[in-house]
Amino acid sequence: MRCSMSRKGSCWDNAPTESFFNSLKNERVHGTRYRTHREAVADLFEYIEVFYNRSRRHSSLGFMSPTQFMQDWLEAQRTRDAAA
Repeated sequence: MRCSMSRKGSCWDNAPTESFFNSLKNERVHGTRYRTHREAVADLFEYIEVFYNRSRRHSSLGFMSPTQFMQDWLEAQRTRDAAA
């Protein structure tokens, strides 16, 4: 991680983080009451590792999941290397 380097009032470098936490709150946490800390940790882990990183489509990735984007990118690299 790198510390924010922007001036006060300029939030552009924090936009990806703010977007993630907005998604987390709106899609998962808002209105949810966890009985224990362990239950909250397990639910958040499932959201991030299973849904957010593997299934949820991201507009910045051309509406693909990060996993699909990475698989497509790796295949493009293999194709490029094979052609070279």
